[in-house]
Amino acid sequence: MKRNIYLETIDMDAAKAVIQSEFLNNRVNQTESISVFDALSRTIAEPVFAKISNPHYNAAAMDGIALEASCTYGAHERNALILEEGKDFIYVDTGDYIESKYNAVVMIEDVYPEDDGKISIIKSSHPWEHIRVVGEDIAIGDMILPTHHRISPVDIGALLSGGLTEIEVLKKVQVGILPTGTEIVNPGTPLSPGKIIDSNSRVFENMVVEAGGLAKRYEPVIDDRELLRQAILQLVSENDVVVINAGSSAGSEDYTVGLIRELGEVFVHGIAIKPGKPTIMGKIDGKPVVGIPGYPVSAFISFREFVLPLVEQGEKQNKENQVEATLSKRIVSALKHKEYVRVKLGKVGDQLIATPLSRGAGVTMSLVKADGLLAIPKAVEGIEAGTKVTIERLHDMEQINRALVSIGSHDILMDHLNDLMAKQKEGYSVSSAHVGSLGGIMAIRRGETHIAPTHLLDEKTGTYNISFIRKYVNPDEVTLLKGIRRWQGLYVEKGNPKKLTGIRDLMNPDLIFANRQKGSGTRTLLDYYLKKEEISRDAIPGYQNELTTHTGVALSVLSGNSHVGMGIQSVADLMGLDFIPLALEEYDFLIPKRFLEEERVHYFIQCLKSPVFREKLEELGGYEIGEFHFVDPAKEDVAHG
Repeated sequence: MKRNIYLETIDMDAAKAVIQSEFLNNRVNQTESISVFDALSRTIAEPVFAKISNPHYNAAAMDGIALEASCTYGAHERNALILEEGKDFIYVDTGDYIESKYNAVVMIEDVYPEDDGKISIIKSSHPWEHIRVVGEDIAIGDMILPTHHRISPVDIGALLSGGLTEIEVLKKVQVGILPTGTEIVNPGTPLSPGKIIDSNSRVFENMVVEAGGLAKRYEPVIDDRELLRQAILQLVSENDVVVINAGSSAGSEDYTVGLIRELGEVFVHGIAIKPGKPTIMGKIDGKPVVGIPGYPVSAFISFREFVLPLVEQGEKQNKENQVEATLSKRIVSALKHKEYVRVKLGKVGDQLIATPLSRGAGVTMSLVKADGLLAIPKAVEGIEAGTKVTIERLHDMEQINRALVSIGSHDILMDHLNDLMAKQKEGYSVSSAHVGSLGGIMAIRRGETHIAPTHLLDEKTGTYNISFIRKYVNPDEVTLLKGIRRWQGLYVEKGNPKKLTGIRDLMNPDLIFANRQKGSGTRTLLDYYLKKEEISRDAIPGYQNELTTHTGVALSVLSGNSHVGMGIQSVADLMGLDFIPLALEEYDFLIPKRFLEEERVHYFIQCLKSPVFREKLEELGGYEIGEFHFVDPAKEDVAHG
């Protein structure tokens, strides 16, 4: 009898490279529309944007009383203020709707009952204190999930909260599984000497399902060349991937490799692994066909390493869940609770960096965005930045290691760059934390980020970023990537009913302003204009009303919580607000020179320069893109890029 002969074996990396080059790089994903209710573990086919805001009304964040914040001004321990129910305030519970005439909630523990339905307070409040404002969690138009994201239970909650009921997902890969061998019988069949129960195919079925695919097992076929040939052709016509179990070795009745070669092409027969050496990889009609050894351990190893990559879509399943990371930002915690803080993780140099996300109990997106959970034990006041902490990981470590870490200024273009990165290079992403431009520069200083988006205006020189870089980091160790300018201005309601024209109008006592947080470039730009116009910060009602993103400011104006805010034009256009332009500013990316050769940074820059990204910014509006170029912050003649 003629036997198959191994001409040579190849190592595992080379075998996996065959899978990548022959199949994964050329895979055309089919899509389908499904209900969000059925979307668990499915893979997003295209980015998903919120159709509504969450919450969609102003809601009480605490049990207490709702009132106008100005009613409380002047209250302190030596000057208790008396308020009357129905006239000055109403009682509210957590989650209750806050009527438009109220803009603050005083916690019930700070309320002291008096006679005749009156109460006294000894602590003043400020606008929007203890109120979950419209869009605090999700703003209409926000990207909820990017392309190729694998949907988790909390993702479903976020999709529903964002107004989605149907989404476009990748169709599952269907794997046809064919047990072969005259000796193979189904479980439950009476055994005689020489017969073997088929258990491998059932293991394969469940591995496929666990990996997010569809499994179709066929009845065993005996060692007859023509019967095997017909069965293989049937599997190829009915499935996306074909697995033939047994018959891959060099025995006289091992027909698999010959049939694959006859019907298609064989790339590999024999891999330098133990167990699993006889594995075959080929294709028929453009579809991958894998011959798996018959011994159970060999079968498991071979299937895991060479079939599952053909099944998995998007992010991979978690394997280990405890990692040590360096905390990038100080966390303050209550002594009386054990607290779980959601964090983003990213590998920067040889450090795994954990950046805390929003800690509000109602912020669903912090779970969607989180890579891990940090548990702060009871009786611990907090954890200092730079501390090594243990994180319960929620995403695959390979995915985390391939993420480009961006800490700094917020712009919706970062979401689109994240999506573009995922499309261009599978497994790559942008892990963004919005801490403001100055916070990004400080993260560069501490070695905690690959890039820092920044747009800090120097009040003295009128130039962007250079002086701040020179002040806080070694300018010889970094470079600044320039090429994007964006319009900053005032957000006002559609039609501009208050007839605002510029910065001086912010002093109107009948207006409430929505501000950005300290250290943000937008806040710095505002302060520059206030100084230029000789306007005191105290003269602007709402100056202390700090929000961390442009969308948060826009939602505050759109919902009527504020009359005016400051931010970028693209968000105003997205939200349907009118926009009063003030400045065309430079939005740059600060990058340590040591990271310029990293693949993640390379692909990020490639995405920035791509025609697709340029078209996206033109579609968003409010941006001007020039030629991208690097400038050296250490040189005197590069104040303007």
